[in-house]
Amino acid sequence: MPENDAPLQNTDWLTIPEVAEAIGETPGRVRRLLDEHYLIGSRRNGPVTVPAVFLVDDAPLGSLRGTIIALQDAGFADDEVIDWLLTDEETLGRAPIAALLAGHKSEVRRVARALA
Repeated sequence: MPENDAPLQNTDWLTIPEVAEAIGETPGRVRRLLDEHYLIGSRRNGPVTVPAVFLVDDAPLGSLRGTIIALQDAGFADDEVIDWLLTDEETLGRAPIAALLAGHKSEVRRVARALA
C-alpha cells in the first residue's frame, strides 16, 4: 500500500446494528452487503464497524462496490482498502471517498487499478 497520511480521524464508525438501523435493513442484510462488497468493514477495534461516510441517502454509496473489488484485486486487505479510501491520495488531490462522493468514480478506479 502506498505511504499516505493517517486516515481521516473524524470519520464516525458504525456497528452492524447501527448500519442496519441507518439503512432500514436487518443486521443479516448488512452482513450480506459486506459479503458482497457493497460495504466494507473492519474488526480493528473489536466488532465489525463500517465508516459512516460509506452510506449515502440511507444506502451504501453506489460506486463503492466496484472500487472495493478493484482494490481487493490489487491485493489490498479490508483494512488497507478502508485506509486507502479515507486517506488523501496525491494523484486525486483528496481522499478517494471524497472523490467518489463527488461522482468521480472512473478517476478513483483508474488510480485503484494502477496500484495493482
